[in-house]
Amino acid sequence: MFSTALKFMRYDRAKSIGIIIGIVISVFLIGQQLGILTFLTGMMGGLVDNSRSDIGQIWVVDNITQNANELAKIDDGLVREIRSIEGVANTYPVVVANASVKFNNGKTGSVILVGSEAPLFVAGPRRSLIQSGELMHLNEEGGITAEYYDESAFNSSLAVGSRLEINGKEAFIKVQTKNARSFSGALMYTTLSKARFYGGFPENKISTVAVQVKLGYDIKKVVDNINKTIYGVRAWDAQVLKSETVSYLTISSNIGTSVGSLVVFAIISGFFIIGLTLYSSALDRIKDYGTLKAIGATNGYVRKLILTQSFLFAIVGFALAFLLLQLFRIGVQEAGLVFHYSPIQLFAMFLITVFISVGGSLFAIKKINSVEPASVFRG
Repeated sequence: MFSTALKFMRYDRAKSIGIIIGIVISVFLIGQQLGILTFLTGMMGGLVDNSRSDIGQIWVVDNITQNANELAKIDDGLVREIRSIEGVANTYPVVVANASVKFNNGKTGSVILVGSEAPLFVAGPRRSLIQSGELMHLNEEGGITAEYYDESAFNSSLAVGSRLEINGKEAFIKVQTKNARSFSGALMYTTLSKARFYGGFPENKISTVAVQVKLGYDIKKVVDNINKTIYGVRAWDAQVLKSETVSYLTISSNIGTSVGSLVVFAIISGFFIIGLTLYSSALDRIKDYGTLKAIGATNGYVRKLILTQSFLFAIVGFALAFLLLQLFRIGVQEAGLVFHYSPIQLFAMFLITVFISVGGSLFAIKKINSVEPASVFRG
């Protein structure tokens, strides 16, 4: 069966190459959109994802907040009040403030200051996101972080040691992060007091309380305890808040609809292009299939033969598309479009490839099933 399928594929190389190219184009377009969506959703949940979720497993925010990128001011006294609730090991205040920045070359821009207490810096950045500099240097006068990938956006050097002004006040980049980003804008991390100082944030207000859960306590149970005890705020499992933020922004910004429609279009177009090419190929070889039937091959055997060809096309097409997608991913990474395909995404793309190729072969199968063996002997 396998060797016969290969012979049929080699017999009409032009159409075989056309089928593989059709699969590669469809899968590449799907993978490209999934990669961009992965990058965007990663940025949507960046504020939570960049934090020390091993310490701040719960975030307490204003009770109407559904988007971690839009945090309202809450009372600073909640830090002590929440600490007394059962299951809470410790609490940490976090300030998120908008500010304008001016660089030595005169370029200006907007940034988001994220401040938390040293030495833990529960709001981030995580050490794995630090490219250069020492986190504890943020304690020094004017110490802030800057993001490597924001250099092109600001058209200015953001290397460690660079001087800049935040809301007219002098600051110095002490740490450079890499891929510590947010959907809302450029993030600059610092201490709690400096975030208030540079951002003009009220001393008696904070943006969120990061809560560390006591060992042995269930996070969901502690979330419920906080929500039942304190009025006017809402406690979230940090990972749930991240997921809700991604869902909210994906729907409200129509990004999901846009990417989803392109993926569906790629699947449909690939299905019909490959299906019609396979159908055309079957018509060209209809006498060969008729001969097989004439010497005893059943419709079931012929179906399996066509399906085997389509599965082989799917494997070759997916392998080539995956190679192109990896080259695309590496090529755009330096420009700041950083993403990775998860095993689930790769498996899903392979299933889509098989669906496009095998599903498209149904056109050819339907035609070949209707071929009478005696037709090959007619003039």
